[in-house]
Amino acid sequence: MHNLKNQILQGNHQRPILFDIYFEKPKTDRKAPLVIFCHGYKGFKDWGYWDIVARSFANRGVCFIKFNFSHNGGTVDQPIDFPDLEAFALNNFSIELDDLKVMMDHCCSNNFVYHEHIDPKKLTLIGHSRGGGIVYIKASEDDRVEKVISWASVSDFESRFSDEKSRAYWKENGVVYVENSRTKQQLPHYYQFYEDFIKNKQRFTIKDAVEKLTIPNLVVHGTDDPTVNIKEGRKLYNWSPRGEFLEIASGDHVFGGKHPWENKKLPQQMEQVVEASIAFVLK
Repeated sequence: MHNLKNQILQGNHQRPILFDIYFEKPKTDRKAPLVIFCHGYKGFKDWGYWDIVARSFANRGVCFIKFNFSHNGGTVDQPIDFPDLEAFALNNFSIELDDLKVMMDHCCSNNFVYHEHIDPKKLTLIGHSRGGGIVYIKASEDDRVEKVISWASVSDFESRFSDEKSRAYWKENGVVYVENSRTKQQLPHYYQFYEDFIKNKQRFTIKDAVEKLTIPNLVVHGTDDPTVNIKEGRKLYNWSPRGEFLEIASGDHVFGGKHPWENKKLPQQMEQVVEASIAFVLK
């Protein structure tokens, strides 16, 4: 198993993108499919069991890439949690979509360390939570993507801004804070986040992106997700011309996981998610 951790790519927004590659070189000439995974809001590539997930894909012949969005609040020296709160405050959907394009460009190029062993035409994007919305938008506008998978994905970004009083307060003060329940940090969001959304509202409408998809799409959602209701997963599936839906019984937002994850095995629910996702990539 080849495991290259904390590789650095220069993004387009003044901060580097840190990424990991998990890959088992094929023993034959068969070229491996490629998966690029996007974390969600308040997420990072080293959260919980993501390493075990990556290894599970690699063990089945898939080259698996996971990365930190450049403005997720992590740094090169400290990729876990949120030492760079200014970056977190400056993040927006446009930056995340740009970061994903930078990752795709690199992994599909001859500069990629395993380019001789992978098939860039077999590219699947996977996104968790907010990352699901990001991969749907990118898949709808980039024909290099062969398949797309969402885990506990949101179906709509605009509804997250629906409280007019909160928006007015945000605009007046220029910043709002969200507490990270685990680290107790007050995570800042500058008002530019909402301005970026409004400016690009049509592009950032997940429904439009999913309806445009002509590629296979697997929607995975837990029945007991307290963060993103399973109704959102069902919407994504219903909008998708080539959608498949996997309902995880009693599944929460992280399918039984937490951070840190001390176990060497995945929780049973996530095991189910990963098995179905690998089968979807390989078929």
